[in-house]
Amino acid sequence: MSAWNDHSAKDALNRIFMAAVASADPAKALQHHLPSPPKGRCVVVGAGKASAAMAAALEAAWPHVDLSGVVVTRYGHAVPTARIEIIEASHPVPDDKSAEAAKRILAAVEGLTADDMVIALISGGGSALMVAPAEGMTLADKMAVNRALLASGATISEMNAVRKHLSRIKGGRLALAAKPARVVSLLISDVPGDDPSEIASGPTVADPSHIESVREIVSRYALDLPENVRKVLEKGEETPKAGDIEEDIRLIAAPSLALQAAADEAVKLGLTPLILGDSLEGESKDVGAVMAGIALSASRKGLPVKGPAVLLSGGETTVTIGKGPAGKGGRNTEFLLSLALTLKGADGIWAIAGDSDGIDGVEDAAGAAVTPDTLARMREAGVDPRQSLVSHDSYTAFRAAGDLVVTGPTLTNVNDIRAILIG
Repeated sequence: MSAWNDHSAKDALNRIFMAAVASADPAKALQHHLPSPPKGRCVVVGAGKASAAMAAALEAAWPHVDLSGVVVTRYGHAVPTARIEIIEASHPVPDDKSAEAAKRILAAVEGLTADDMVIALISGGGSALMVAPAEGMTLADKMAVNRALLASGATISEMNAVRKHLSRIKGGRLALAAKPARVVSLLISDVPGDDPSEIASGPTVADPSHIESVREIVSRYALDLPENVRKVLEKGEETPKAGDIEEDIRLIAAPSLALQAAADEAVKLGLTPLILGDSLEGESKDVGAVMAGIALSASRKGLPVKGPAVLLSGGETTVTIGKGPAGKGGRNTEFLLSLALTLKGADGIWAIAGDSDGIDGVEDAAGAAVTPDTLARMREAGVDPRQSLVSHDSYTAFRAAGDLVVTGPTLTNVNDIRAILIG
């Protein structure tokens, strides 16, 4: 008889999830990666869901340094600062505040000298929060591009390649605008593999992608783009490449570090952790089915790990909406609904999955939890879980079951954290 039950398993999974999130707290991580203060001015710019918390951490670490500048974060993610201005804007689809933020950030790095320093605080979400459309494009054009990309099923790397080539600030162009000042980039990664050129579309990092690959992405996903956007892509202006800008890149938090923190917490709880990877991609429903298969194997045969254990993974899966109607839900709740349907109420298996920023998609939950009776409680509440998966209405299904995980904004972002407990 397993010592684990719904109460103890859900409590353990919550502790594991929050340990991963806590490991990426800017207040703890940022101070260990700071450069020496400059001779001249120190201008702080940034974009992302964690940028405001990073700015506050920088102010606390450098109380006697003359700081100025502006960063942009998601609505509801601002924190009090004394010297660095905070702007809030929309995510995942940009708005006029996103455009205003980009304009202000570019203005902040104008006219600097070689004695000056720009500290760029970059985290996930910056692509939508800081928008400077390429010449000939409007904000409405960029919003249309984001909507098309989000519904296409494209990977985050593919989305970023397109965004960079349609921007005056992404893909290294912010660093180019700051010349000749030294640019130090402090990054919190939310992308598979922690590639700095992918985080918030790499505004201070040379771009390895090329216009030809962007055109291929547009064609492969049959993206319906405004005429202004197509003209920019036809013109084919390239982003800065290696050698065009000097880079000082410092990764202060990442999915791999968060998963290790989760594993350490699991050990304290008497569980054997197995990290399956920090950069898993693919359709959320497909990854959910695969993970359920691994969990069933572990539960029944002790492979790839014998319980009591926890399977840990990170990364960013994809929800392809297509052209049909869609309900409410994000990557994590869709992953979990597929996982639950594949498990079919198997005893001794529990799971949690959530976005480390506290918001799964555009809803108010970080994600959800799964217990052996989750599907039964959905059906008792009048919800057909299989139809909910088909109609991308996973949030509604988990809300009906009472299994949503609500943390509120965590003010950091190291992508999704998934944990499956095998009792």
